[in-house]
Amino acid sequence: MNIGMTAVGIGKAARPNTIRAVVENAERLGFARLWAPEHVVLFDAHESRYPYSDDGKFMARSNIDLLDPFIGLTYAAALSRRIKLATGICLVAEHNPLALAKVIASLDSLSSGRLALGVGIGWSSEEFAALGIPFERRAQRTCEYIEVMRKLWGEEKSSFSGEFVRFDGVRSFPKPSQGTKVPIIFGGESMPALRRVARLGDGWFGVKLNPEQAAAKIATLRKLMTEAGRDMSELEIIISPYENEVSADDLRAYHEIGVHEFVPFVRLPGDDRKIPEGLERIARQFVEPAAKLH
Repeated sequence: MNIGMTAVGIGKAARPNTIRAVVENAERLGFARLWAPEHVVLFDAHESRYPYSDDGKFMARSNIDLLDPFIGLTYAAALSRRIKLATGICLVAEHNPLALAKVIASLDSLSSGRLALGVGIGWSSEEFAALGIPFERRAQRTCEYIEVMRKLWGEEKSSFSGEFVRFDGVRSFPKPSQGTKVPIIFGGESMPALRRVARLGDGWFGVKLNPEQAAAKIATLRKLMTEAGRDMSELEIIISPYENEVSADDLRAYHEIGVHEFVPFVRLPGDDRKIPEGLERIARQFVEPAAKLH
């Protein structure tokens, strides 16, 4: 089982020297992937409910530094050679899909095929309103945008006519190093979210699930994949416990139910000089034992 880390582009990890320290040490210590979150704007107060907190409030303060994930990951790509990169997650429906396809293709090309697109449909109606994008039917918009992007990545010349996007005879280069195989990893734990995974996804990112809860979701995914005429071997399973405590037994339990990547919650030290030691401690807790699981 691989160990990933959400430690690029938010808070202290929005600073260039901190990103450098994180990337260089994460690669040295055998972390598999770096994830970068996305929000264009935040609010001091919001009526929309954040799904991963008991009180519905977003986890971070509204004035936290939050880089554009693709710029943060491009910087990380230039500082590394091996470690994989992913958005965790990209709010696809908030983007123009032709422009987003270009950004993804550019980063995947520059990183020699190390990018995965983590996708969410969004929870903040206030953010969508500020961007002038309808919150309603955002799931359908997200799925259509993914279809558009895959066409642009795989065809010399593309046309599309859908509910949200229409164009004819466009060319978009460069193509991603992975072509149409840029992994699309959906977040979300609801039944509609799992159906999106089964229909369009190359992976699923589950959040704040203990091993028993994750096992139930994976069983549902297996059934949905079969109904979609797909095999579970086509799907990468990623789990983050969020801020929940995780034991060595839990790590083994995640592995036994088929989790491919575990993404622990990481708090970086304020002093960049302490990052190597801090990540070494996390590597001893997670990377080393995970490497022994077979």
